[in-house]
Amino acid sequence: MLITNIFNLTDKIFNGAKFSMYILLARISLLLLPIKIEKMSKVIFLIGGNLGDRVKILKDSINYLESEIGEISQVSSIFETEPWGFTHELNFLNQVVVAETDLSPVQVLDRTQSIEQRMGRIRKKNRYSERTIDIDILFYDKQIFQSDRLELPHPRLQERMFALMPLNEIVSDLVHPVFNKTIGQIMDECDDKLEVKRFVPET
Repeated sequence: MLITNIFNLTDKIFNGAKFSMYILLARISLLLLPIKIEKMSKVIFLIGGNLGDRVKILKDSINYLESEIGEISQVSSIFETEPWGFTHELNFLNQVVVAETDLSPVQVLDRTQSIEQRMGRIRKKNRYSERTIDIDILFYDKQIFQSDRLELPHPRLQERMFALMPLNEIVSDLVHPVFNKTIGQIMDECDDKLEVKRFVPET
């Protein structure tokens, strides 16, 4: 009887050791599995508006972009410019924002339009009009993309000094994938004569 009990106890010890070894090997094999790393893409936005508390709206827009698109890595100075393509008594404030995201270009567009709507943007039939906030996607990595809703890079940024100046401030060496020129070169060739200057808040 005593010998039987000793054998049973020995079996339990060895079986427990085997079971623990199986768990250890299983855990090691999981650690050795290839880890899928999500590729992050760089998205460059131009944000701007001429209605309401313009500076606060820009700050709020950046916070929304970070919470819904991805981590913000660069932000330009704020630039002030006259309305482009129409006349209005209030000037625009514009800023370039760079974010890292795992969203697709269309997903980014959906979220920026949702942010605009929540912030009081009212879209009018006329493309150029006053607004609280406008969030344009200028670049998505080096992708060249075109659909009925979105074109990348932004098709008119080379015509707009208010987009080129803040871009040039933080990514002057960025090469436009269509024109094969840097932002600095494109800005030097831009014919836009509207005045664009760094915004200095009133004290």
